[in-house]
Amino acid sequence: MTLWRGKHPLILASQSRARQTLLAGAGIDFEAVPAEIDERAVQQSSRLSAPGDVAALLAREKALSVSSRQPGKFVIGADQTLALGKRLFTKPDGREQAAEQLRALAGHRHELYSAVAVAFDDKILFASVAIARMTMRRLGETEIDAYLNAAGEAVTSSVGAYQLEGLGVHLFEHIEGDHFTILGLPLLQLLSFLRSERLLAV
Repeated sequence: MTLWRGKHPLILASQSRARQTLLAGAGIDFEAVPAEIDERAVQQSSRLSAPGDVAALLAREKALSVSSRQPGKFVIGADQTLALGKRLFTKPDGREQAAEQLRALAGHRHELYSAVAVAFDDKILFASVAIARMTMRRLGETEIDAYLNAAGEAVTSSVGAYQLEGLGVHLFEHIEGDHFTILGLPLLQLLSFLRSERLLAV
């Protein structure tokens, strides 16, 4: 049963399965339309370095990119960055880089910045950034190898080489922040905005 009351389905400017699952679980009618932007080029040209600012910029750019092709529809852009101190992480290119990221994160607390932006007819109506703090267990090479063997190619689909909703949960000893932020979509903040626009039944 849907709780969506918009004239058209919501547009999600992302192919992320985690984000799609969150919206579907919340009873929202949506269509996934990929944003055609070069994320690294956008980040470099902006000269932004603060992880929250980078995530917010990319979320806005994704929303605007798709909004220009979807007139009269609400479009969600979302992005997530991972920071360990001043170091920003990107998705690992393969197993070797995934292992390197896990070695760097093991035994330390890092931060996930999840940003969301909503555009309508080429204008940003709403934007928010949420933070989750994740403390990874100390991991030896044997444990890292076992995890990488079990997780397979999935380690290259997420920054930090883990997916908390899957096998990545075994890597952590403490988490501060809500589940939605960790999965890459500040859902509570987004729902509050959509409710303010009278787009939800509840």
